[in-house]
Amino acid sequence: MKKPPYILSVWIFALLLFGFTFKNSLEEMATVWINVEEYGHGFFIPVISIYLLWIRRRELKFVEQYKESLPGLSIVIVGLILFVLGGLATLKTIEQYAFIITVTGFFTVAFGLPGLRVGAIPLLFLIFMVPFPPFILNNLSSKLQLISSWLGVEFIRACDIMVYLEGNVIDLGGYKLQVVDACSGLRYLFPLASLSFLCAYLFRGPFWQKTLIFLSSAPLTIFMNSFRIGVIGIMVDNWGTKMAEGFLHEFEGWIIFLICMALLFIEMWLFSWISGKKVPLTELVLIPSEWSGNIKQADPEIKFNKSVFMLLLLLFSAAIASHYIQGREDIIPARKAFLNFPLHLGKWQGRNDYLSQTYLNDMKLTDYVIINYTQPESGSINFYSAYYQSQRKGVSVHSPKGCIPGDGWQITQFGQRNIPDIKLDNNVLQVNRAVIEKSGSRQLVYYWFQQRGRTITNEYLVKWYLFYDAIAMNRTDGSLIRLVTSVGEAEDLEVADQRLQSFMKDLMPEMPDYIPGKLFAEHIN
Repeated sequence: MKKPPYILSVWIFALLLFGFTFKNSLEEMATVWINVEEYGHGFFIPVISIYLLWIRRRELKFVEQYKESLPGLSIVIVGLILFVLGGLATLKTIEQYAFIITVTGFFTVAFGLPGLRVGAIPLLFLIFMVPFPPFILNNLSSKLQLISSWLGVEFIRACDIMVYLEGNVIDLGGYKLQVVDACSGLRYLFPLASLSFLCAYLFRGPFWQKTLIFLSSAPLTIFMNSFRIGVIGIMVDNWGTKMAEGFLHEFEGWIIFLICMALLFIEMWLFSWISGKKVPLTELVLIPSEWSGNIKQADPEIKFNKSVFMLLLLLFSAAIASHYIQGREDIIPARKAFLNFPLHLGKWQGRNDYLSQTYLNDMKLTDYVIINYTQPESGSINFYSAYYQSQRKGVSVHSPKGCIPGDGWQITQFGQRNIPDIKLDNNVLQVNRAVIEKSGSRQLVYYWFQQRGRTITNEYLVKWYLFYDAIAMNRTDGSLIRLVTSVGEAEDLEVADQRLQSFMKDLMPEMPDYIPGKLFAEHIN
């Protein structure tokens, strides 16, 4: 029976509608690929996935029965619901993961569950093109900086060079090197993780070996990045800071990445040797002959069933919802600017301090205040608060827990503490409490997140409420409040606790005008 001529047109229209629905999310993702070096490999991921599916096309067969497409429609519905929720919260990462889920559902609608089994790994590979949320990226970068700095210093010491490490700063005596975000190793880790996943997929070996090949990308990157930092430190010690700058610095980075790739292939060769195959390096990663078309089989005949019309309806509904959501404006509560924050609180007298432009560029906050308060009988307290009128599109509060180690401070105690004398919305205020030490100095830190009427101590719970409130309240404003006081060498920590809590009794009545709660005034003079 001759097939209707419009079958191909229907699938093409469905693909175009699918692309239109996710247009903004894809543009946002491409912008990150262009501007963020860690994700420069993102352009290659979909190309590789499409190629892997194309060479296995003869194993695919379009389904004709409506029931065979139902699992795919279910996956599409899940993806589109997540897409709409991500749009309501204006969290592009959620929309981008929704894109991958919907692609998987679209593929399953066309080829059914047997086709999904064929295309599962190439579709899963698409995950590597989605940028991590900024708060995860920042936390990961901070931890990798500390690990790489420590290992790099150990390499330098192994060469009999005197060196001192303070956080992310490597002190060589005459020179100081700071291990910044760009040196954390993420620019190697993400591309190498993608490559190792692909190699594991194509590697001819048991599953446990494939798993180790993929997982080894992280320790390989950390070790080689630390080695690079150590080599730079040795070169700086001998020939000056010019060895850590410009073209030479970037060139060293490329060499390290190539070495990581070489070590990855050596690892696969060793696994092959252990298995008794002794495959040459050039044949470790090969596309199986049956994929490349040596088996004479016809390309799949394009077919469709009535589930395609349901797919079109779902995509059309999501496109309309997306258009509506984009016109939705954030509610920005009225508040007083921190410029007006009082320098006199009870018996405390304050003096303003300021952040450098480098930190302001990185944090992208709306408003902030730093005031050093003193009281002759009690001592001094540093008060800091950062306010964000909107935490959409990757802009969010930075947690002190990630920043403290980078400044060379070591967290020796960490936990939560209730402040019984202070209540917010009839709930006792709970804060994060940290004792930090550096070079014999000791400080006590209280901090918490004030978010749309909630006081939160867990940074991941902050993200959940950010997502929830963006949908339910159309608000994403919020702030961080941090208090720091020095602890004398012979001073008891409880005395420092009492100092902070006494200061908070004077501080907290002032905060509602500057940090809006769940209910807020439309106008504040």
